Amino acid sequence: MADADGLRVLTWNLWWRFGAWQDRQTAIEAELAAARPDVCALQEVWIGPEGDQAELLAGRLGMHAVVAPSPAPGRWQRRLGDPAIGFANAVLSRWPITRSAVHELPAHPGEDGERTVLHAEIAAPGGTVDVFTTQLDSAPDRSATRCAQVEEVVRFVAARAGTAHPPVVTGDLNAEPDSDEIRRLCGHKTAPVVPGTVLVDAWRYAGPDEAGWTWDRRNPHVAATFEPSARIDYVLVGPPTAGGRGHVRGVRLVGDRPVDGVWPSDHCGVLAELGGAR
Repeated sequence: MADADGLRVLTWNLWWRFGAWQDRQTAIEAELAAARPDVCALQEVWIGPEGDQAELLAGRLGMHAVVAPSPAPGRWQRRLGDPAIGFANAVLSRWPITRSAVHELPAHPGEDGERTVLHAEIAAPGGTVDVFTTQLDSAPDRSATRCAQVEEVVRFVAARAGTAHPPVVTGDLNAEPDSDEIRRLCGHKTAPVVPGTVLVDAWRYAGPDEAGWTWDRRNPHVAATFEPSARIDYVLVGPPTAGGRGHVRGVRLVGDRPVDGVWPSDHCGVLAELGGAR
């Protein structure tokens, strides 16, 4: 990396314990090792009697980890038929995580609150970096619920983000770039939730012909749903500092092809390279 205090940030939904999860675990480890991220923001991380996926990955990659279990995983456990397996967001970091916090997001009316946003303060060489990750409601008809969740995410970011580095907000947002919820989250195509808090979608720095589908019908796990391809996973970053810290240098997909015949997840990940101060 050209900048001494640059940052490689990856976000990825790991599809919990669905499918051939043990084979997928091997493929996930291979992809993460090849991508060499400084920070991994992960969604649908499993927690089981034998340990948790985030800590396992952190051990393999030589990283620190913080995990935020869902406060209400019952719906997921019923789908899997195993009440012993938890469900979480997580952040892994090459550098120490000096503090963390979790905030519960509003649920769809009549449902338990299962979604959270996780904050990890990372002691990167160039100064503290505040990283946030979340997963919003996935039902296609719940834009209003996602908008309510976005408002909580933005307030949480505004309250906890420092000034040394623009905040980095990541996750499986289950919404396409032109949706109300993404416009509300970014805050520069509509009134921001918190005045002065705006975020830029890193994929805007990709090539003009790169669709960036993170939910891709080429993946058999996606094809089985009969849903169209879409870009629903994001790395978002606040405006760069006056010296250029946090500017997007590049962005690409991770996990967008099988590893030894195994697709690592039903989602592709997004890896953004952020520059340091000049």
